Amino acid sequence: MKQSAGTLLYRNNSGQLEVLLVHPSGNYNRHAPWSIPKGLPDEGESLEAAARRETLEETGVTAGPLEPLGSITYTKSRKQVHAFAGQSAAGSPRCASWEIDQAEFVPIERARELLHPDQRPFLDRLEEWLKPSNI
Repeated sequence: MKQSAGTLLYRNNSGQLEVLLVHPSGNYNRHAPWSIPKGLPDEGESLEAAARRETLEETGVTAGPLEPLGSITYTKSRKQVHAFAGQSAAGSPRCASWEIDQAEFVPIERARELLHPDQRPFLDRLEEWLKPSNI
């Protein structure tokens, strides 16, 4: 089974929770859903290190401390995606890689509409982790 790792970075924008999402580039992806920044780990690379690297490579944003959010498995491809949550540490999102054509922080409600359906549980896990008793 293919393994992928990414981050679900968040920020507070005037009291509104926003998360960093990316959209895949290419004309064939015009109507494709958005995703968390993610990619395949290099040989010997930890999942968290891969998630940090992929986020920086795709968006130019540096992740601070991260908390594991577990994994999901895509229903069609069966690829397993591991996610790590954390506050955005530095950088404004930009398309830093040919792999994406958009990178931006979006309100979490909008993220539920844009995000790949199989990745939506990560949003629920983030909100649960951010509850006052967990911070």
